[in-house]
Amino acid sequence: MKIILDAMGGDLAPTAVVQGAIDALKDFPVEIVLVGKEEAIHATLNHIGCTELPKGLSIVHAPDVVDMHDKPDNVLRERKESSMVVGLQLLASGEGDAFISAGSTGSLLTAATLVVKRIRGIRRAALCPTIPLQNGPMALIDCGANSECNPKFLVQFAFMGSFFAQQFMGIEKPRVALLNNGTEDTKGTDLQKETYLLLKKASDAGNLNFVGNIEGREAMLGGCDVLVTDGFTGNIFLKTVEGTAKYFSNMLKDIFGASLKTKIGALLTMKGIRALKNKMDYRETGGTIFLGLSKPVIKAHGSSDARAIYSSVRQAIQAVESGVSEKIAEHIDQIVAAGE
Repeated sequence: MKIILDAMGGDLAPTAVVQGAIDALKDFPVEIVLVGKEEAIHATLNHIGCTELPKGLSIVHAPDVVDMHDKPDNVLRERKESSMVVGLQLLASGEGDAFISAGSTGSLLTAATLVVKRIRGIRRAALCPTIPLQNGPMALIDCGANSECNPKFLVQFAFMGSFFAQQFMGIEKPRVALLNNGTEDTKGTDLQKETYLLLKKASDAGNLNFVGNIEGREAMLGGCDVLVTDGFTGNIFLKTVEGTAKYFSNMLKDIFGASLKTKIGALLTMKGIRALKNKMDYRETGGTIFLGLSKPVIKAHGSSDARAIYSSVRQAIQAVESGVSEKIAEHIDQIVAAGE
């Protein structure tokens, strides 16, 4: 298996990307292609003590970089020699099995849609992160790729998320729910009401395990395996979860650091605290997959350090091995029909 990495994408590139690639090669049976400014990559390798290319690592030169301020629609025209575009072209031409970038989300989505292309029949690719819950992860789709959606988009998100939960998360019959401000079928705007009817119809036909509307509170308590919503609402939901997790993490630090007794208590519960911290840490979970594209494309966090890149490589391997893209393509007629 060959994973293509955008060596110049992200706040800490290329150092974090190169180090993450080196670390991943030690633990995973893959080849990694670093795409970016060759001189900068070699300088980074020398800096971290690699005077020769490690086995399994190769470099493809790309002289340009997609800037966070670049307009997504202009990337293919104005940044065609960038590490992001060149890497996607390698993926599209079959010279790799998955692509990872910590660069601009909008630019990555636009370029991937035009270069790697969506699966035939899929109207929009969607970001599908997994949110760690007490009894296992929950897939959230969409979390920011599509701010404006119609019911057909959300129905396709529901199916893609369901196949992702089956193939990637190992859930045989994923519970799919629609994020809403109440559980009644009359709740929400026209978008939610119309989507509800289509999802219920698909569920009644036995094509989807739709469990109805769900409030954000119940979703975080494990009420579903796949949470479906538009990208605008999904992004707010995700950022609120991240902010809440960070808030409680800071609160725990204050509580356990308040006195000698609480510090002793922290030492006694350190194993559990670390497990909780790792569960909520994006550096350990990896990036976010774009579902609906013909091949796996992973969006790593913009602030990814070496550990986050390492985790994203692991996630890319899982995405390829799961065959989720192929599964969606196999059922595309069913997915399209459900939105009609």
